Amino acid sequence: MAKKVVATLKTATGKDWAKVIKAVKSPKTGAYSFKEEMVPVDKVQEFLKK
Repeated sequence: MAKKVVATLKTATGKDWAKVIKAVKSPKTGAYSFKEEMVPVDKVQEFLKK
């Protein structure tokens, strides 16, 4: 499965995407968890503002 994803990201259209990892604090426990998502490069700042 991982090989297929890597091969897909190496295409010309795959370079337009970025893997973004954001730390999110839980309001209940105060612990941090991480949210990972593949977003288009031009939408990275919008994703981080959410």
